[in-house]
Amino acid sequence: MRQSVFTGLVAGVAALSLASLVAQAADTATQARAISSAAAADYTANLKGLFEHLHANPELSFQEKQTSARIVQELKAIAGVEVTGGIGRYGVVGVVRNGKGPVVMLRADMDGLPVTERNGLPYASKARAVGPDGQETGVMHACGHDVHMTSLVGATRQLVAMKAEWRGTLIVIFQPAEEILGGAAAMLIDGLYTRFPKPDVVLGLHVASHIEPGKFQVHERIVNSSSDGVDIFVRGIGGHGAAPHTTIDPVVVASELVMALQTLVSRSIDPLEPGVVTVGVIQAGTKRNIISEEARLELTVRADNRETRDTLIAGIQRIANGVAGTYGVPEDRMPIVMMRETTPPNINHAESARTLRKALAQSYGEARMSAVPRQGMGAEDFAYYGSPEWGSIPTVFFSVGGSVSDDLRKAPPHHSPLFIIRPEPAVRGGVEGYTTAALTFLARP
Repeated sequence: MRQSVFTGLVAGVAALSLASLVAQAADTATQARAISSAAAADYTANLKGLFEHLHANPELSFQEKQTSARIVQELKAIAGVEVTGGIGRYGVVGVVRNGKGPVVMLRADMDGLPVTERNGLPYASKARAVGPDGQETGVMHACGHDVHMTSLVGATRQLVAMKAEWRGTLIVIFQPAEEILGGAAAMLIDGLYTRFPKPDVVLGLHVASHIEPGKFQVHERIVNSSSDGVDIFVRGIGGHGAAPHTTIDPVVVASELVMALQTLVSRSIDPLEPGVVTVGVIQAGTKRNIISEEARLELTVRADNRETRDTLIAGIQRIANGVAGTYGVPEDRMPIVMMRETTPPNINHAESARTLRKALAQSYGEARMSAVPRQGMGAEDFAYYGSPEWGSIPTVFFSVGGSVSDDLRKAPPHHSPLFIIRPEPAVRGGVEGYTTAALTFLARP
């Protein structure tokens, strides 16, 4: 039988409950030591097994049926958590009410990636699934969502045990489909901010394979770039490959368009502002002597602010029409531009980010704060929780390290079949981070 919540917390901390330890805390550092001790005990008793189970059994975006069921089971085992499943398809919401005070929301994501794991872990995923394209694929937690879920379960257990130390309402959410940038919007559309108490602040955490294990990182503003998947359907007039003068060849138009799009970043946006327009797919034709009627381009577009993003998106449509017009494509055959898998830039609320960074540094020491610079222009649909259309709620997204290499440059990257992190410092750090973040914004009695 699974160990009780109380037993899981007291193991390794001299048989004292977390609540009694915290009650004796004379300062922030003492409270942090109590949180760390409880996280270590809970890792040994419960969280290690949960992490390995989640890692070995990943599910693709909007297919997280079993993962969601396991999270519901974990939360229902914690007395005092009101649990609701099926939000935004497979999202899970837990609510802990503890008197008047701020409403603080903590978020973890649940989905895996269509990647076949090749890192040799004894609990490596052997899961396979059929993706939205109808193709069977291996499935892997190649971005650390198993760490996020496990850490948030542990933090929920701690925060419930510490109810004497805070006032307000805690909401924990486990979100589907982050990897296709659809789960946050799905939960919001399904009433996350209306069916449950609306948060005053939303806090999210992500493990990073390029950050020292167990260390924290809080950026004051930009955390993740916007991401827009853009499909361009270039339409021409088909015909025989031996009579190109009777056609308008969409392959030629598409090829010109690929090169013309490269001017967007270099000539349309401020050179001090980052931006990316990458054409990742070009497909056309069925036979070498047939000029097809259509070519398709698939792009990813990245920016660090809404203005740059809007400029790039508008520029794609303008350039597509301009190039098509140059080749004589008629008005009724102009390119069709469609948006896929889209999210705005993930920008921290600066004051809240400073507050959280100060709290983490005071709790665990400045040595636990990583100075590793931001890596690349990855995206996160966590951005939706604070976007203007949902009320501009202050959000903070921060990181915990899990690198397996002392040379951080050699750590296997996220989304790789070789991706691997050090689970114990990452999960324990995640529990510390989530718990401390919540306490920072909840009221004190």
